[in-house]
Amino acid sequence: MKAIISKASTALCTLGLTFTALSAQAVTSEDVIAERLMPVGKVCLQGDESCGSASAAPAGGARTAEDTVATACNSCHGTGVLGAPKIGSGEWAARLDAKGLDTLVSNAISGIGAMPPRGTCADCSDDDIKAAIEYMIAQ
Repeated sequence: MKAIISKASTALCTLGLTFTALSAQAVTSEDVIAERLMPVGKVCLQGDESCGSASAAPAGGARTAEDTVATACNSCHGTGVLGAPKIGSGEWAARLDAKGLDTLVSNAISGIGAMPPRGTCADCSDDDIKAAIEYMIAQ
C-alpha cells in the first residue's frame, strides 16, 4: 500500500512540476511573440519633433556626393543588384554615352526598372541625385 501511495505522490508531484514548467514556457512564448510583433521602426516626417533631431545631412552642413553614394547608393550600385550599374565599372560610361546625363538623372529621380524613385534616398534633392550620379560616373 505504501508503494502505491509513494508512486501516486511522485506522479502528482511530477504532474505539478510539468504544469508549472509548461505554464512558465507559455508566458515566455507569449513575451517572445509580442516582442516579434513590435514595430521595427518609426516613420518620421521632416520637422516632426517627436522623432528626435536626427538629420540625413552630416553635422557639418550639406551632404556631399560621396556621402550620398556611401549611405544611399552603394547598397545596390556597389554590388550591381538587379542590374544596377556598378560603381567603378564601364557600365556607367556606356549608359552615359547611350542616354546622356540628363536622362540618367531623370531616371534616378523618377525611378527605373527595379530602382524606386530616388533610390533609397527619399530626402535627397534633385541636385543631390545629380551629384551622386556624377560621382559614380567619375569612379
